[in-house]
Amino acid sequence: MHKKWRWLAVMLGVAVLVATPSVIERLPVGASDIGAAELLSRVQSSTATPYSGYAQAVGGVTLPVTDGLGGLPDLLGDTTTLRAWYRSPDSWRIDTVRLAGERGLYRSPARLWSWDYEQNTAVVTPVPEPSLRLPRQADLLPPELGQRLLSEATADEVTRLPTRRIAGLDAPGLRLIPGEPQSTITEVDVWADPETGLPLQVDVLGDGAARPIVSTAFLDFSSATPDAATVRFVPPPGTDVQQQDGLDVASFADRIDSARLPSTLSGLESRDRSDQGAVGIYGRGVTDLIVAPLPRRAARGLVEQLRAAPGAVVDGGSVALSIGPLNVLITEPTGDRRRYLLSGTVTAETLVTAAQQLEGAAT
Repeated sequence: MHKKWRWLAVMLGVAVLVATPSVIERLPVGASDIGAAELLSRVQSSTATPYSGYAQAVGGVTLPVTDGLGGLPDLLGDTTTLRAWYRSPDSWRIDTVRLAGERGLYRSPARLWSWDYEQNTAVVTPVPEPSLRLPRQADLLPPELGQRLLSEATADEVTRLPTRRIAGLDAPGLRLIPGEPQSTITEVDVWADPETGLPLQVDVLGDGAARPIVSTAFLDFSSATPDAATVRFVPPPGTDVQQQDGLDVASFADRIDSARLPSTLSGLESRDRSDQGAVGIYGRGVTDLIVAPLPRRAARGLVEQLRAAPGAVVDGGSVALSIGPLNVLITEPTGDRRRYLLSGTVTAETLVTAAQQLEGAAT
């Protein structure tokens, strides 16, 4: 009899644990009287706030170009599950959870470790990293994405959204409407912890997209500072440890010897970069125009992939493609025989104008 009651108690305990999250989500959501400007300020000041949690991001855009773009197509067109332990900007760990295993990023003040459990491979990169790189899975965490998208927002660009319960917290929301007419992003919605300003959910909506470009949210969250041992990485015995300089296709392109880019393209100002390279970044906030010089071999491969994609527009030697709110254009060779990749969350007309201005600057 005692054994039966013991197992009944275990079953009831499991049922309570499983049911608790859904019960919490059904509780009435507490209203928040925090203003939009104050909430924005807290979000922008939350970059050093410690936390841990389990999050899921869903992309709503599928890129037809795969070679040379790292994991970018997966980020925008797939579901990404992440576990994070964040102590400070130079001390954190983020695991990407997959069916085949896990991949982890471990950041310390001196280095960045990338650990592939399935392949038993660890890649170590010195820090700081190059200022320009391709996006990676860790960038999809709600705090990372929300802080980035609202970093240049002003108080007059945001309005309050009703409070939502996210991972057991009552989170007031903000809506950012970009003011630049060149932008294809229609709105950015961010729900944050009202005390710390840490983003808990982010939805990015684009012009012409049937669903968000990216929607990312915590399913489980804690504001406690993670233990230092949790974010420390020591290669297990037998691990294949590799050294890497940190360069990917984006940072490599930034080192290409290139003609001086104009300070303005299509009405968008160049962003100041202390270590300005060959890649130009124009716009503000969520309105981005990126101009990158292409090595000839890379240009041929990308042009072939874009031309084969449905909806591609070929005009002489140039090719353009719209993928939801993202637009891509590879120019014809300019007068100095340079070819550029133009892309970003700007309209197709904006890219065409920018390409014409690049051609004019080269002649």
